[in-house]
Amino acid sequence: MSDTDPVAADPNQAVEAAALVVEKPLITPAAIDEETLFILQMFDQMDAQAPLMRLVIGASIVGISLLLLLITRFHFKRRVGRMEALPDDRYKALRWQAQDLLSAEDMKAFRVSFTQWIGRFVSLVFILAAINGLLMTSGWTLRLAARMINGFYQIVSFIWQGFVSYLPNLITIVLIIMVARFVIRTLSMVFDGIRTRRIYLKNFYPEWADTSFGIIKLLIYALTAVIIFPYLPGSSSPAFQGISIFVGVLVSLGSTTAVANIIAGVVLTYTRAFQIGDQVDVAETRGRVVERSMFVTRIQTLKNVIVSIPNSMVLNNNIINYSKNMGQRGLLVHTGITIGYDVPWQVVNRLLIAAAEKTEGIAESPPPFVLQVSLEDNYVAYEVNGWTRKPEELPRIYSALHANILDEFHGHNVEITSPHYRAVRDGNPVNVPEVLPRDDEDGESETKEGKA
Repeated sequence: MSDTDPVAADPNQAVEAAALVVEKPLITPAAIDEETLFILQMFDQMDAQAPLMRLVIGASIVGISLLLLLITRFHFKRRVGRMEALPDDRYKALRWQAQDLLSAEDMKAFRVSFTQWIGRFVSLVFILAAINGLLMTSGWTLRLAARMINGFYQIVSFIWQGFVSYLPNLITIVLIIMVARFVIRTLSMVFDGIRTRRIYLKNFYPEWADTSFGIIKLLIYALTAVIIFPYLPGSSSPAFQGISIFVGVLVSLGSTTAVANIIAGVVLTYTRAFQIGDQVDVAETRGRVVERSMFVTRIQTLKNVIVSIPNSMVLNNNIINYSKNMGQRGLLVHTGITIGYDVPWQVVNRLLIAAAEKTEGIAESPPPFVLQVSLEDNYVAYEVNGWTRKPEELPRIYSALHANILDEFHGHNVEITSPHYRAVRDGNPVNVPEVLPRDDEDGESETKEGKA
């Protein structure tokens, strides 16, 4: 050995260095907070006064936790079994504005799933309590047990302090919602009275009541949300504000068509273009209006087909309402026919009126009438008109009218033709019918018409 070797020079220093290396732990324990240290001191005092007390308490916690765990599992299992055995009609569907948001089957599945998760949570709490009691029985795991107790206390304390500190804001939110609900219910009664004609407002039609109430209710909801927003937890955080802006941008970009349909629906309501049950012709679709929702108008065609038309398309097209001006006379049914000049117009008029009078659905009063629409080169154009109060039966009425016209003309040997003539002046008589007196209605006149 050299003279410079410290171990050889001073053996006592080498022994002390080796002792320091042995006493130094390989893993440094984590720092203990004050709450955990306080719990450990309580355990030390308990061990000093009664050495077996901590073991008894730990074993009691384990036994009671396991017993409660078994009772909880049995109770929730039995409860879930009873809920699943009940028929679906025992559960009420979640409804909002006459629509089923969740059916009875969905509500049953939701309640069963919710009960199962509650049972799992309670079971987890008892399992953790049993583990904590088991850790309390050994000095090696006493510090871990103290940390678990402190963690549970911190969680409960955090939730309770957060609830207490948020309680004034919660009370404010509840009061604002109560006031908003009171205002909405009051307005609901007012507009319900207007809709049922129990309340009369000048120049305000009953069919406007539902739409007006919906708009006002939407504005109240929006105002309530704006007032409540500052009282919500985390509303002042940048993350919450960023998410709100992002959602607002998505809604504004993706709802252009939806907003257009909503506005069009409101405009259609206040213009009173049609009502539910009216016979209309919109966008080449003819039928009865069966529904007018926020976005679309549904029409049941004469072929019993439901056609959904966006409100914006309805607003941009001409709307023909066959039921709007029924009044005392009703709707005018009309059809045209062309007859040659060789048949007197009086005969054509009487035959057309007789056909209209025999048609079921055409009213007797006011009586049908005929118009001489035009005098063409080779024929005369006639139009027969009659009144009806059954716009939903227009196809059948037109079909019956056309059939009766054929029967009347064929029964009186009058051809429904539009002849073309070539005039050759060779001395032959001109093909002009005999002029009949307009006021002559006796048998002689009828004989002349027959000859003609």
